[in-house]
Amino acid sequence: LVGRKRYPLLKYLFILMIVAGVALFMYKDGNKKIGDTGSGLIGVGEILLLVSLTCDGLTGAIQERMKLEHATKSGHMMSAMNKWSCGYLAVALLATGEGLEFISFIQRHPAVIWQLATFSVASALGQFFIFMCVSEFGPLPCSIITTTRKFFTVLGSVIMFGNTLHSRQWMGAVLVFAGIFLDGAYGKQKQKPAVETQKIDADNGSSKSNRD
Repeated sequence: LVGRKRYPLLKYLFILMIVAGVALFMYKDGNKKIGDTGSGLIGVGEILLLVSLTCDGLTGAIQERMKLEHATKSGHMMSAMNKWSCGYLAVALLATGEGLEFISFIQRHPAVIWQLATFSVASALGQFFIFMCVSEFGPLPCSIITTTRKFFTVLGSVIMFGNTLHSRQWMGAVLVFAGIFLDGAYGKQKQKPAVETQKIDADNGSSKSNRD
């Protein structure tokens, strides 16, 4: 709604398959403890998760509008996001006093500087490719990539360390692969720019002939 973009119904179905597959694969069965008296359906964690998902959805929609209306490039979006992040983080560090604690920690453990530098470089490269994907293909393909990346990371870990999967997790894996394959094959939105261009050219040609 915010991004003012429509997708075919098959696109929604395939994305739902991917999300459901990831949820089935990631869901962890847990036995409720005897002393656990929590009876609420929604807790603080669930509320924070809903807020995070809402903000993530609004961010994708706003990025879609920026891409369509202003043709914003990846470098501009990445620069603006990092500037605002630095501003918010600076205010939080000053308000909580954790900036001084960070400096004292660095002084006690100077070897961590190299680890922070490599982490920063890797994070910057990851952000560059993410924003390039958003500017070139749109927020929805970027969301699909980041969602399935988590799935493939866990799946690769399971295969490498020889962990066993439940039938529910295998079902989730099948849904994810099926959703990705079907989305790539049938989920693309049909566009008709050539037909519209031909109509415009035909109208221009007829108007010129009438003038002559």
